[in-house]
Amino acid sequence: MNGDVKELVEEIEKEMSEIVVGQKEVIRGIIRAILCNGHVLVEGVPGTAKTLIVKSMAKIMGCDMKRVQFTVDLLPSDLTGIESYTPKKGFEVLKGPLFTNFVIADEINRAPPKTQSALLEAMQEKMITLAKKTYPLPQPFFVMATENPVETKGVYSLPEAQVDRFLFKLLISYPEFKEEVGILDVNVTLKKFEDYDLKSVLSPEKIIMFQERVKEVFSSDAIKEYIVRIVSETRNHNFELANYIDYGASPRASIALFISSKAEALMNGRDYVIPTDVRKVVFDILRHRIILNYEAEAKKISTEEIINSILEKISAP
Repeated sequence: MNGDVKELVEEIEKEMSEIVVGQKEVIRGIIRAILCNGHVLVEGVPGTAKTLIVKSMAKIMGCDMKRVQFTVDLLPSDLTGIESYTPKKGFEVLKGPLFTNFVIADEINRAPPKTQSALLEAMQEKMITLAKKTYPLPQPFFVMATENPVETKGVYSLPEAQVDRFLFKLLISYPEFKEEVGILDVNVTLKKFEDYDLKSVLSPEKIIMFQERVKEVFSSDAIKEYIVRIVSETRNHNFELANYIDYGASPRASIALFISSKAEALMNGRDYVIPTDVRKVVFDILRHRIILNYEAEAKKISTEEIINSILEKISAP
């Protein structure tokens, strides 16, 4: 039963390789987030295929997709929709772009906090209120928000409480030399997206079924304690580099690590979690939940170094 999930993931990765060169870890991270019914924040410089990856993933998953370019003048109603009145039809609700399966929130940090909150509320509640009536969003509902780490002018910092709602923060780096050579022949500048003829291997109904399968993966008490020890260590100050932490991760991080390690196990054809699954996903979960202090910024201490220090201290079961 679990082998078919592994084969399915391999099929998705193979189909993605037809249009996206490299970025295998990012692609696996997005697949994992979808299985966990979570959302993803992707950070990377322009031109590293952030939008293309999600557009391709939506097609392969057999889901509808909409893209929203976040700007400083974007209003909450531009996302959620409005109630409109015409003499012929009277009052009618015009649903916004959030009423879809896959949403690409491009450069989310360019929009003001009020608009960011409208998106994140929809992410958390999976529903939107318009004209005093609540509408459920299509299922599955997945948001991939992108942010550009290079520019600092005309952008708003995402509040930590809002960033915490994203299951993963994935980092997209520059491709390797050979990968970039391959990109010259496989890119959407030379070909139209439709020319790649990507095959849909899933459907919304199947995705929801696999999300339920993730919940059934077994996690022992030892694994649960291992997860909590890792997260709680971010709030303690008795390990190397601990003095560089301003605020540690909340219990939401423990929940995220718990469900994500189950998805990782399922993606590898197992119905039980092992410590390797936990260590595989821990960076994507904690890198945006550990708040460093000014001393860490001055000494260029990264959250990755903090997480590595914690993993070295805590022994796996």
